[in-house]
Amino acid sequence: MKKEDNLISIFIGYDFRERAATNVLIDSIYQKSSVPVSITPLVTSQLKKQKLFYRERDKNQSTDFSFTRFLVPNLMGYKGWAIFMDCDMLCRVDISRLWSLREEDKSLMCVKHKHNPKFDKKFLGEKQTKYQKKNWSSLMLFNCAKCKALTIDYVNKASGLDLHQFKWLKDESAIGDINEFGWNFLINVQELPEDREKINQIPLMHWTLGGPWFRENENLSEFDKEWYEARDDSMRI
Repeated sequence: MKKEDNLISIFIGYDFRERAATNVLIDSIYQKSSVPVSITPLVTSQLKKQKLFYRERDKNQSTDFSFTRFLVPNLMGYKGWAIFMDCDMLCRVDISRLWSLREEDKSLMCVKHKHNPKFDKKFLGEKQTKYQKKNWSSLMLFNCAKCKALTIDYVNKASGLDLHQFKWLKDESAIGDINEFGWNFLINVQELPEDREKINQIPLMHWTLGGPWFRENENLSEFDKEWYEARDDSMRI
């Protein structure tokens, strides 16, 4: 086992409107992990105080972490691997399973979704932006030493498309595919398998359109009950 396999570094996108989602995701990771994990929410106000993030909010930006996610390699000192996750997720399995899918010759790994949004709005009326590689950046495994193009200045000045479409990488071959079923499963976007057992085996669920922590999104998916149960379990003594 490599030394870095003894500790998994995880960064979670943080938006004050989704504090409940962040806390439940963190607990779901802790409770199931067989390996020690270091979890860091990317709080924009903290990053600004450290002069790591200073760009103005973009008109197409729907969350506080739309761009801060790309600071992860810098925060890691461009060493080792790290996971980035949107906060609107729930982990149902040992996160070391995802960690084991790293490929050392890749700069980045993600689920290569084919997501063409059907609607112009998502949670809280936020604009749903359409672009190639939509949702690829919502779950990323960074091989930080190979992501040195993501300097502080670049993250703060590059366009949203340049960042989210990974134009800072030399070519597409640097992007590895997390193709094991169910990682970053987009609720109410991807079709569910007909096999109930396979549905139960989805490892990481993603409420990309908005989850039950928003009143307007309550009871919109069959997985909302599971999220409530995870929330309640995290508050038990």
